[in-house]
Amino acid sequence: MIATYRFSIMDTVLPKLSAVSRRVILAPVTTRGEVEEAEPSARRSPGRPAVPLDRIVAAALQIVDDEGAEALSMRALAQRLDSGTATLYRHFPNRAALIAHVVDRVFGEVDLNSEVLGVARWRQACQTLAQAMFDALSRHKNVAPLLVEHVPIGPNAMALRERGIALLLDNGFPAHLAVRAYATLSHFVLGFAIQLRGDSAAGQVDDARLSALFRGLDPSEFPATAAVADSMPVPLQDEFAFGLELILEGLSHLRGRRRRRRTASR
Repeated sequence: MIATYRFSIMDTVLPKLSAVSRRVILAPVTTRGEVEEAEPSARRSPGRPAVPLDRIVAAALQIVDDEGAEALSMRALAQRLDSGTATLYRHFPNRAALIAHVVDRVFGEVDLNSEVLGVARWRQACQTLAQAMFDALSRHKNVAPLLVEHVPIGPNAMALRERGIALLLDNGFPAHLAVRAYATLSHFVLGFAIQLRGDSAAGQVDDARLSALFRGLDPSEFPATAAVADSMPVPLQDEFAFGLELILEGLSHLRGRRRRRRTASR
C-alpha cells in the first residue's frame, strides 16, 4: 500500500540546474504568483492590455497541437493572441522558456486520483501512473518530441516525478532502483507517445498495407514471419500495454530478489 501525498504546486521551489551532458534542462517555469508579484506597470507598454499567463500558454499549446512545435514562435503566438511580441517577453525571456511552460501545462493534465492510488498495490499504481502520462501525451501528440532532448523541471513535472518516486520508495524499492524504475517508466511512455504522431488515419492505412505484405510473404523464405502474419502488425496500444507489463514484471522480480537477500542476511 502506498501513502497519499499532497502537493502544493504553486509552492514548488525549482532548483537552478545547469546543463547536463546528452540532454538540456528545460527552463524553469514561472508560476502565476511570481508573475503577479513582478512589476507589471513598469514593464507594460501603453495601449496594450496585459495578457494573462494562462491564456498565453493555452494559445501556445494550441499552436503546437495544430501545427507542430516548429510553428511555435513569439511572432506566431502574438498573432494568435492579437497582441504584440513585447507582451510575451514580459512573461518569457525566450522561446525555450515558453516551451517549458507548454510542456509543463501538459504534465498538469496527467489525471491521477489520489484516493485510488492511495489504496492500490504498487504495480497497479505504477500502471495507472504510466497510463495517465501516456493519455496526457496522446491528447497532445506534437508535444512528446519536445521532451526527447530536455529534462522537464516545471512544477507539474516535478510533482509528478515526486509522486512516482515516493510510490516506489514506500513499497520497498531502494533509492537507486526507485530512480531507475521511474526513469525507465517515463522514457517508455515517451517512446510510445512519440510514435502517436504517425498513429492516425494514414497510420491505419499503413497497417493495412503491412498486414497484406506480411500475409503475402513466401513461407519458404520467411517461415517464422509467415507463421505469425495474422497477428501482425501489433496495434500500438497493445504494444504499450504488453511492454508496460514486462517492465512491471521485471521490477517485481528485482524487488522480490532484494527482499530475499535481506531475509537471508538476517
